[in-house]
Amino acid sequence: MKIVIIGADGQLGHDLCRVIDRSEQVPLTIKDIDITDKQQCDEVLSKYSPDIVINTAAYNKVDEAETHQDEAFKVNAEGAKNVALACKKLDAIMVHFSTDYIFDGTKTTPYIETDEPGPRSAYGKSKLVGESLIWDNMHKYFIIRTAGLFGIAGCLGKGGGNFVESILRQAQAGKDLKVVDDEIFSPTYTMDLAQKLNELIRTWQFGLYHLTNAGQCSWYEFAEKILEYTGIKTKLVRLKVAELKALAPRPKYSVLDNYNLRKIGLKDMRPWPEALKDYLAER
Repeated sequence: MKIVIIGADGQLGHDLCRVIDRSEQVPLTIKDIDITDKQQCDEVLSKYSPDIVINTAAYNKVDEAETHQDEAFKVNAEGAKNVALACKKLDAIMVHFSTDYIFDGTKTTPYIETDEPGPRSAYGKSKLVGESLIWDNMHKYFIIRTAGLFGIAGCLGKGGGNFVESILRQAQAGKDLKVVDDEIFSPTYTMDLAQKLNELIRTWQFGLYHLTNAGQCSWYEFAEKILEYTGIKTKLVRLKVAELKALAPRPKYSVLDNYNLRKIGLKDMRPWPEALKDYLAER
């Protein structure tokens, strides 16, 4: 099997390259392929004739997307369509990543795959359109909704960092930390996500899946656990989302239930605190 990994130099792509057998993978970085260029997508992917294409490329600057909507939709929607159409021509399976931000956050119990989306931000809307352009144009796909990613490589789109690294950097500098406590989600370790995806794609059970580490917490509770596990002492202050005055509205509750994963007989991913411990040990 030949598996192309688009965004191999990103946070998730890095761990996918660590998990998927080297004899199977074709890692492509942003220098190798621009998914917003339809012709380039066709040419690059046809060159490798892959069985599976995993697309991790995304515009994920949530607040900036409010003022750069064209850019967000170009990558998250049009780019997803370009990859989908190229895959369809090659009869290849497409794997694409979406987000918990496609939900409005009004539920108080975890979202399952059949719940009605209702994104509140430009970022969430662009990701939802990307989903629809994939399922409208092909049948052999895995659309993966996930949340709160943290991994060793860091997020390229956010300067190579993630929430864990941001908390540690500020704490080690002796700064007081102000973190929201009224936004609930499921933090997800990219190594765990990569391992579960590698298992999922070999089932050939195509469709839409939620994949996150088990459990839920607020960003405040996540920060609290990071400090607890590292033993760093600093002041941690609770903040409300409204106090941030962020450009993009975010769902107050966006925990994802991995229902479809269990439905096909695969196990849930481990609880996020266990994953966080391993991440901190590895870094």
